[in-house]
Amino acid sequence: MRHVADPHIRPEGISPHALGNDTLLHELEQLHRTRHETFLYGSEDALKRHTLRTGQLEAEYLNRFPNRQVTAGRTRAGARAREAAARVESLPE
Repeated sequence: MRHVADPHIRPEGISPHALGNDTLLHELEQLHRTRHETFLYGSEDALKRHTLRTGQLEAEYLNRFPNRQVTAGRTRAGARAREAAARVESLPE
């Protein structure tokens, strides 16, 4: 239930700053899960709203966890290493 007097609740949703860590992560997971469908089938307004909200929540997450774990394979160097390994594997013996 929304309380009009609550400064954290806006028409577009609860302020990312007001969300607990678990709720923030849950909301991000939901947005990422629904992104493709919204992109393909959502109205222009729905897509703009989805993009805005995703950006807000991602920015809040990065602000809270600036030293989050980054998997080596998700970096440029890691991608290059994967590509090089794939080329080596595809060479005839």
